Amino acid sequence: MAVPLAVSMGDPAGIGPEIAAKAWAARDDERLSPFAMIGDPAALRAVWGGPVEVVASLSDAAAVFARALPVLAVGEAGPVQPGAPTEAGARAALLALARATDLVLDGAARALVTGPVAKAQLYAIGFDAPGQTEYVADRCGMARADAVMMLAGPTLRVVPITGHVPLADVPRLLTRGLIVAKGRATAAGLARDFGIAAPRLAFAGLNPHAGESGTIGGEEIAAMVPAIATLRDEGIDAHGPFAADTLFHPRARARWDAILCPYHDQALIPLKTIHFDEGVNITLGLPIVRTSPDHGTAFGIAGQNAADPGAMIAAIRMSDEAAARRAA
Repeated sequence: MAVPLAVSMGDPAGIGPEIAAKAWAARDDERLSPFAMIGDPAALRAVWGGPVEVVASLSDAAAVFARALPVLAVGEAGPVQPGAPTEAGARAALLALARATDLVLDGAARALVTGPVAKAQLYAIGFDAPGQTEYVADRCGMARADAVMMLAGPTLRVVPITGHVPLADVPRLLTRGLIVAKGRATAAGLARDFGIAAPRLAFAGLNPHAGESGTIGGEEIAAMVPAIATLRDEGIDAHGPFAADTLFHPRARARWDAILCPYHDQALIPLKTIHFDEGVNITLGLPIVRTSPDHGTAFGIAGQNAADPGAMIAAIRMSDEAAARRAA
């Protein structure tokens, strides 16, 4: 039997369980490989009346997949009320994430797909990582700085060079070393997980008009230009910095395999505008494949059968394809 993918449920009060169930329901039409949800079966049953089968181990999941959504029971969320997150639910989500990650590290699962979590709830129980990307890096025993978050849709891939930091801190954090490290990891990840032999990278400037030759800010000249030169010297096809407002129209997107942006929202706003229901968060540089739907818990619509599973389906497919490329 095929080794399945592991899908952590995310916050049980959010839409993670629902979109995992809807992805399973679409498995034939979408030609999805077997996967199992890791988490509390009660979270699924609170939002979905379809077939669920608890499995003792992931080795049973492929045989079950044709008739029911396999669930490896991990953590108890207590009474689950969709849209009403709890501390017990956050603890169950964290246990599911940890177990799912370990299953991939141990080879029991081919790749990891993480359901959306509520960071505020996790922080309340002592979670000390900025997000799931950094937590999975910790779990894999690697430096957080070496894990690169890429957001990917059908026509656009973006990488935020700085992450979940205040905007006022970005100019200080946007160093030549950081830019070079993100560029290297992005190029390597595109080759390894997407099969792009010679990735084409574009860099967006930090300031309007990419600084206008230093008249609207000096970060481009001081840090970005020399960093891009270093990447080019290493044989990476890197270009820029370009004015950010010129990079995301259809003709520009077609020129690049990924666009690296100095700050979080500069990358995520265009990706979510263009590919909100198809966007995938993939972590480059890990020893395992990890993806996630590029949206949050959506507590406001949880339990209403209103969640679109498109991004979860895309995340499952992308993790499956990346795992296959690594195994080839």
